[in-house]
Amino acid sequence: MWKILILEFFEDLKAQKLRTFLTVMAISWGTFAVVLLLAFGQGVGNKMLEGMLGAGNQVMIVYGGQTSLNFDGLGVGRRVRFTEDDIELLNKTVPHIEYISPQYGRYGMQLRTDLTTTTTYGEGVNPSFEIMRTMYPASGGRFINERDVIEQRRVVFLGNSIATRLFGEEDPIGKQVMLDGIPFTVIGTMQAKLQTSMSNGPDENRAIIPYSTFRNMYSFRNLNSILIRPTDSSKQLEVKDAVTNVLASKYKFDPKDQSALPIWDFIEAEKISRNISLGVSIFLFAVGFFTLLIAGVGIANIMYVVVKERTREIGIKKAIGARNIHITSQFIFESLFISFIGGGLGILAAIGVVKLVLAMELKEGAGEFLGSPVLSDSVMLITVLVLSVIGFIAGVFPARKAAMVEPVESLRYE
Repeated sequence: MWKILILEFFEDLKAQKLRTFLTVMAISWGTFAVVLLLAFGQGVGNKMLEGMLGAGNQVMIVYGGQTSLNFDGLGVGRRVRFTEDDIELLNKTVPHIEYISPQYGRYGMQLRTDLTTTTTYGEGVNPSFEIMRTMYPASGGRFINERDVIEQRRVVFLGNSIATRLFGEEDPIGKQVMLDGIPFTVIGTMQAKLQTSMSNGPDENRAIIPYSTFRNMYSFRNLNSILIRPTDSSKQLEVKDAVTNVLASKYKFDPKDQSALPIWDFIEAEKISRNISLGVSIFLFAVGFFTLLIAGVGIANIMYVVVKERTREIGIKKAIGARNIHITSQFIFESLFISFIGGGLGILAAIGVVKLVLAMELKEGAGEFLGSPVLSDSVMLITVLVLSVIGFIAGVFPARKAAMVEPVESLRYE
């Protein structure tokens, strides 16, 4: 049976060469567009998420603000400032905190070597900062550790860009740099990473030292902020509310006063970024789908012409006992066959383009986002399903018309 269907399909192709060719090309182009748009859309979405997580991996940055609501007889405009004691307090009283770090910060920190002098934003933090801010050390180096904090060591971890400015092509590990006039030993440099969200500038230009060393150098009494990561993102709101309530109780402000305790929530930002990426993918799929839908109209036109040209043949088949299901299956099969031939060509072309782009290894400018298209299994599955639906719909109506042909009337058809 399948052999007969395929032979009849190719006989129809011979009779409708130009129309079939144009329809196959339309299906190919539509499939090519769907696969490429979804591949690049997913790639851009992944890079956007990677860039956002480059500034913080499922963390919340808690800042001290200024009260804007009256509370307990106290007026508005009072400053809220944290101390290192708050880190211990939150660790003891707030459940589901996996990592927490104090953050001291200072603009205009001067770093000097024999090669050059530069200024940057420097921070004093604890070892948990490495994981929360994804500031992983390059090979041969390390981030600050607990002993650095306890012993108030003069060690510094440098962003990859500022390390290059200070030491050129030399390996900076173990070398000394003058930090605001005091010698520090470089213990590590950051691996290069994509970062689209910024907290006081890009991490590649940052200098990190132990918070105990920072406090003693600059005589800071108050922290700039507190960095917190919950044990699980599902505990985000619970941790945020608990932190707010504990600090509100200590510093005497209304827990509903957002101005008193601004919180930059990367977990919520990640959810928004994922939703935006999904929305973009749906939009791009819709664009490609309508392109395929137009091509589907071409398939339907071909099948209507085939039904008309084979009316007499259909009548003979029905006269000798062919059932409606046999007639219908024949035309639906031919419609699906055209759809899959065009779709297969489009998919192969799209795969070729994606592999070419990946081979180019684009890392600069827009190429950093557009140079990583993703041909996922879901993209391919969606494309095949769409082709199946369009091929079936384009064939079912002409097939029904063929099945309704009366044998007696069809034998008179010329």
